[in-house]
Amino acid sequence: MRSFLILFALAICAISTAQEPSTDTIPYHKIPEAPKTFTAGTMVARMIDGLGFRYYWATEGLTDGNMSYKPSEKGRDITATVDHLYGLSKMILTSAEKKANDRTQEVKEELSFIEKRKQTLLNLEKASALYAVSKDLSEHKIIFKNANGSQEFPFWNQINGPIEDAVWHSGQIVVMRRSAGNPMNPKVNVFLGQLNE
Repeated sequence: MRSFLILFALAICAISTAQEPSTDTIPYHKIPEAPKTFTAGTMVARMIDGLGFRYYWATEGLTDGNMSYKPSEKGRDITATVDHLYGLSKMILTSAEKKANDRTQEVKEELSFIEKRKQTLLNLEKASALYAVSKDLSEHKIIFKNANGSQEFPFWNQINGPIEDAVWHSGQIVVMRRSAGNPMNPKVNVFLGQLNE
């Protein structure tokens, strides 16, 4: 009977591990190799890659118990912060694709934390690739389309807006998870963009 219980426990662990996305399917386990040339586009791409790396590790290993943690009654919890970061990643991507952020239709997405995390990282990876080959960043406006029409903002607002805001909120997750008793992996080296050995 004891052998059966051990085998059963091992099978459950294997199934649980199999449901976690592998680092092969989710980008930014480590920061990609730096571009060979310095252009406006490759600089923005590298900023997004740095954000992707930080977000990957800020959210890696979060537990269900961590997701409702918030620093104060009026503060945003980790779930709401992850949701906000997902929205920011979509804004970064639509600008990279030279599309509008269409707010005329409410879209309800029922994504799990794992799905949202993966999609956020994929959005950042795609945006980085598009910006890396951009010849003119002024073409990548932020456009908000709503019932009253649309508003355009120059690419500069992308930097001080969604990109830097996402870096800010990734850091908030790091602080909140530490306060919740689940600190980020201490081997993360943001300077080198990899885990220390």
